[in-house]
Amino acid sequence: MDPKFVFFSALISLWALSALAQNEEEQPPGLVINFYKDSCPQAEDIIKEQVQLLYKKHKNTAFSWLRNIFHDCSVQSCDASLLLDSTRRTLSEKETDRSFGLRNFKYLETIKEAVERECPGVVSCADILVLAGRDGIVSLGGPYIPLKTGRRDGRKSRSDILEEYLPDHNESMSVVLQRFGAIGIDTPGVVALLGAHSVGRTHCVKLVHRLYPEVDPVLDPGHVEHMLHKCPDQIPDPKAVQYVRNDRGTPMKLDNNYYRNILDNKGLLIVDHQLATDKRTKKYVKKMAKSQNYFFKEFSRAITILTENNPLTGTKGEIRKKCNVANKHH
Repeated sequence: MDPKFVFFSALISLWALSALAQNEEEQPPGLVINFYKDSCPQAEDIIKEQVQLLYKKHKNTAFSWLRNIFHDCSVQSCDASLLLDSTRRTLSEKETDRSFGLRNFKYLETIKEAVERECPGVVSCADILVLAGRDGIVSLGGPYIPLKTGRRDGRKSRSDILEEYLPDHNESMSVVLQRFGAIGIDTPGVVALLGAHSVGRTHCVKLVHRLYPEVDPVLDPGHVEHMLHKCPDQIPDPKAVQYVRNDRGTPMKLDNNYYRNILDNKGLLIVDHQLATDKRTKKYVKKMAKSQNYFFKEFSRAITILTENNPLTGTKGEIRKKCNVANKHH
């Protein structure tokens, strides 16, 4: 073989390897499983322990952790912007109409403080929000979902654009599918995500339009009686304790009972009814009503996609000292 050919082949190979290595160096580090294994090896265990302790004292914290994932990760980026308090210039996402009913943020700060005691300035609020949601799902009897970490925290509220991303409970199914589709979540994934309505409760403010001035005729008559009992006022006080359990059968358990309920016209929200009747979603509702394993599989897949939505990684964003305020930069 010609020595010149051998020399040039070796040169080209070295150049290709060098270019590949340089390209890999230029790639920003993304999310990985067990991101904190060296910098804070106890992080995930501490979060899990705190979620379990809080659940024993305040059962509704688990609902909050799950709901936080939807409200934070659906709006442009999974960066804990939801947790920021209002400032003189910007309104907090927590205080918008779309965030009505969100609560327990002070307990997320409790989790953050526990992590900070072990590893100051290492673990982001964005990762704590996601991992608390993951562990909250387990507390509710749902599947354990291996989730990547390495998110960093955003510095600004997105309250001004929130409604462009978060579908409302009265939106058409087309809008709901489109909003989640833009993140990469397909139709069975959307059907599974709405299965989160299996747990928790809905304030009367969100459902009285189905009861007054006339009862929505599609609702199951027996269920209407229960709803009217829980929501006796046509214009309920938003601050009053007036709620209806999302699932009267297993209200504290994340399971596929939700799908059987909505097929029986016992869904509280319009989006629940649409999910059970729209031709694009009904077949998946029926499938999940029959198989909890299928529901859990699709739910896990959808949560994974949602929590990996456009995160800040590498040198972007920051690691907040407190989850409700951005760090001060002098």
